[in-house]
Amino acid sequence: MFRGNHPTRVDEKGRLKVPSEFKRRVDEVYGPQFFITSKDGERAELYPIKEWERIEEALAKGASSAAKQKFLDVTNYYGQVVEMDGQGRLLIPQLLREKAKLVGDVAVLGQGTKLMVVNDERHAAKLEAEPLTGADLDSLAIPGL
Repeated sequence: MFRGNHPTRVDEKGRLKVPSEFKRRVDEVYGPQFFITSKDGERAELYPIKEWERIEEALAKGASSAAKQKFLDVTNYYGQVVEMDGQGRLLIPQLLREKAKLVGDVAVLGQGTKLMVVNDERHAAKLEAEPLTGADLDSLAIPGL
């Protein structure tokens, strides 16, 4: 599982240095290949290729639908298969990097089986404008939250 926030930077060439806390997990469990995509153009979602292939398998089993086609259209539009280099860097696809403003300071957030990369300043502003509420927690229906 990937968890937590590990701030880092996207360099001038568009490369993200995978934080060491996450890189250890990648090395132990997944290997260097990722599918980097987005469902909204506001954030990059970094799926180890094994995890993305599970999504593709689930999609293949389902019936064709407008929602499935829309999902494939958007994730393929923003998506690319990327291999981590020897220094633990991933090249964020240019189209996604520009749309999501992933330059300079970014936050790399663990989200279970994927990593999410967001513009740190923009994400902090969103969290402040749309705070987590008691109603949100109640809707999760998880004891102890």
